[in-house]
Amino acid sequence: MIARRLLTLVPLVLGITLFVFAVMQFSPIDPALSVLGDQATPAQIAAFKAANGLNDPFPLRYVHFLGDLVQGNLGVTFPPSVPVATKISTALPLTVQLTLLGVAGALVIALALGITAAVYRDRWPDQVMRFVSMAGIAMPSFWLALLLIQELAVRRGVFPTGGYVNPADSPTEWLRSMTLPALALAVPVGCSLARIVRTSMVEELDKDYVRTAVGAGLPPRVVIGRNVLRNALVNPLTVLGLRIGYLIGGTVIIEAIFSLPGMGTQIMSAVQQNDTALAQGTVLTIALGFVVVNLIVDILYLFANPRLRGAH
Repeated sequence: MIARRLLTLVPLVLGITLFVFAVMQFSPIDPALSVLGDQATPAQIAAFKAANGLNDPFPLRYVHFLGDLVQGNLGVTFPPSVPVATKISTALPLTVQLTLLGVAGALVIALALGITAAVYRDRWPDQVMRFVSMAGIAMPSFWLALLLIQELAVRRGVFPTGGYVNPADSPTEWLRSMTLPALALAVPVGCSLARIVRTSMVEELDKDYVRTAVGAGLPPRVVIGRNVLRNALVNPLTVLGLRIGYLIGGTVIIEAIFSLPGMGTQIMSAVQQNDTALAQGTVLTIALGFVVVNLIVDILYLFANPRLRGAH
């Protein structure tokens, strides 16, 4: 089953690379002018295009692009010329850290709200959790980020307003610098997952094996922790893979708000400077990262659902 999943990635990855390459190739931005500057002469532009194969047919340019991509060559940035792979290698770890913290926070929020609402369904804790989850879903990440900065950074001074501290320098300061951005990403995703967790938990709690286990004298917390929760997390786990794409996309705005030098900042810089190589490299990296994350979620789904493993 895992091998079949891996094989399906081949046309998907090729499709992603083709789409990103085509969008950038048919962009009105001239790569030659981006590198040489507006003062470049027609002779310099023609020489640059000839040297970099920009006059070749589109299929040939795409084949060359794939060859460079396999070798890890994503081009160079707008002057000063720096390899795009180098820029990505410095920015990607921060975005990965922020995304992982956002996923962890979302899971904590989803489990806390969803389990509480399911256990106390149709009672006042359930109603409160529903209201909280709806409020979190309706709250955009960027607006929540501004509220968090105003309340917890500016007014109370508990967290910094922005900036990034390397965890190798100070793990405590790193956590303080990443808490508000991760929380801004986690709340909307966690609240949306909480509703799915609640629905799955309610369905499991109504099944015969739960009543049998409780009737046999097992404590409800043991039944919920060992059986109900594991079975109920199959559907939320599937949805989580899609929500991670939202988290990755949300980092673009959140990193800009909190002045974090991640992939989102690189994309903003590439757009502002008309740096086609950097824009192409960062977008492609994020898209491929999303594919990898969904593959991992699919594998976890197989382990969480033995019936699906047996069917294949």
